[in-house]
Amino acid sequence: MAKYLVTGGAGFIGSNITHRILSNGDSARVLDNLSTGRIENLEDAKGDLEFINGDIRDLQTLMQAADGVDYILHQAALPSVQRSVENPVASNENNVVGTLNVLIAARDCRVKRFVMASSSSVYGNTPTLPKVESMPTMPLSPYAVSKLAAERYAMSFYTVYGVPTVAFRYFNVFGPRQDPKSHYAAVIPLFINALLRNEAPIVHGDGEQSRDFTFIENVVYGNLLACESDAASGHAMNLACGDRITLNELLRKLENIIGVDANAKHIESRTGDVKHSQAGIDLARKLMNFEPQIRFDDGLKKTVEYYQSLLQPEAVGAVA
Repeated sequence: MAKYLVTGGAGFIGSNITHRILSNGDSARVLDNLSTGRIENLEDAKGDLEFINGDIRDLQTLMQAADGVDYILHQAALPSVQRSVENPVASNENNVVGTLNVLIAARDCRVKRFVMASSSSVYGNTPTLPKVESMPTMPLSPYAVSKLAAERYAMSFYTVYGVPTVAFRYFNVFGPRQDPKSHYAAVIPLFINALLRNEAPIVHGDGEQSRDFTFIENVVYGNLLACESDAASGHAMNLACGDRITLNELLRKLENIIGVDANAKHIESRTGDVKHSQAGIDLARKLMNFEPQIRFDDGLKKTVEYYQSLLQPEAVGAVA
């Protein structure tokens, strides 16, 4: 039985990873301060699960949490570009100093693999598609800078200390347990909840902007695959599906699944929004034999079913 430490394991991505670890028959230790995560995300977890209410900014707590684990899957962060603009110090303390602490714990506890969550935001506003790892990084927000700095720390620990580190640049992850109020890739849960409540979804701009929406189970699969892929160590790479879909196409698909007309309300575009985003995933294919396990349409239907289950039956439409 392998033992995993999942930082941020009560959050959207971390809790999905934790559930998969347990369903595989392995052991999971979750470290989360519940500032953005929710303990409810772990309430139905079954298996060898230990929860520590702690903060990655506390090195002593991390050393205790990492003791005896085989793998660290580092998902803890302070998300939101806007929050980082308002409070760059907090973003740096959590995403950079916190990650450095996790790396120190990984080094001193001699873990077999350290896998961390980075972000496609490190590429900045370049219009070039697809985004590939050989492109220059041009982070714009303090959040993006903090993620790139955390990546570089991870690569440094591989080079200097021999810690087997992997950094994944996530692209618009969506799926069950994502908080509709979250600032992280929230357009899909926002659209779904609006349609289930017979409300008009809000679209910024003309809706022709496109994203590489990545269903959560593909991210979970990639994280666990990295724990077994020696060739992945020392690399930062994209983790996505390699496709893109416009918001207007997304709404049409949701109309068909839920059985309602969207009647979306279009408002002004948001300043600084990237028009199109798409990941190149050849590096993940080469180093880990990664292939997306669940395509967008199937993931979208699973996600709708999850949010329907949270609402009263009379308030939702039926999944076609």
